[in-house]
Amino acid sequence: MNTPWHILGAGSLGCLWATRLSRAGLPVRIILRNQQRLADYRDAGGLRLIEAEQASLFPLTAELPATDTPIRRLLVACKAYDAETAVAEVSARLQPGAEILLLQNGLGSQQAVAARWPSCRSIFISSTEGAYRRKDFEVLHAGQGQNWLGDPLDHNPPPWLAELAAAGIPCDWTDNIEARLWRKLALNCAINPLTVLHDCRNGELLAHREQLHLLCVELSLILNACNQAEAADELEAEVLRVITATASNYSSMHQDVHNGRRTEISFLLGHACRTAQQYGLKVSELNALFKRLQAFLVQHGLPQD
Repeated sequence: MNTPWHILGAGSLGCLWATRLSRAGLPVRIILRNQQRLADYRDAGGLRLIEAEQASLFPLTAELPATDTPIRRLLVACKAYDAETAVAEVSARLQPGAEILLLQNGLGSQQAVAARWPSCRSIFISSTEGAYRRKDFEVLHAGQGQNWLGDPLDHNPPPWLAELAAAGIPCDWTDNIEARLWRKLALNCAINPLTVLHDCRNGELLAHREQLHLLCVELSLILNACNQAEAADELEAEVLRVITATASNYSSMHQDVHNGRRTEISFLLGHACRTAQQYGLKVSELNALFKRLQAFLVQHGLPQD
């Protein structure tokens, strides 16, 4: 019998993974944070996936963190600032040698989980898949992307990668997952904060090329200091390519602010600025952007971390 996939977090990517795994005939269990969320889920009848304008309903088993079912494979699909607390709520259920898959933006949350539960295998994921929720427990698969998985401590790929392929989840195992995560962090740091401060779609950032250039120069300094030359390579060209390819989109941070949700600023721009400080780097553009964004969030009644 296949090991059940426990999905912690019913956000867009958590729902996207859960529905595709279930569609492939794999056992999936959704972990919801409280009784009210569980009741709402049952009222919805399950998770709804919309692909190519076709909707499919998946009445997956849902449970609370305190349920006593053992966990051998846990996909953590909540926001970076919730990841460690969320895993702690189910930690008593984690079996010896359990696998924790971490699907968070930025850096910092993955390392915190890996350090706190060293008896588990922590696998980091960097995803470029496009998905968003139109309402609770309904996810629209907006764009094909890729998922890179890796374990900084163990480069041997797990056998269940075949399950992801069978479920139509595009994935590649990499021996340098940190390079993927740093590259995505740098892209997010260059693009997302500016879309918030300028209140614009991604494509409109092409009017701010000089600011983008200065940010990319400083981000490349940080990446090279961290021995992440691969992530720094042609960074500005990649930033411009992403902006052009997603010109009509609003960034995830812009969407969070627009919907009054906490951002992941501390694990993106905050992490970059703290790293620069550790290495004694002068990154005046990034520091100024960080302070402007923090002030903006406070002004709009949102947490600055």
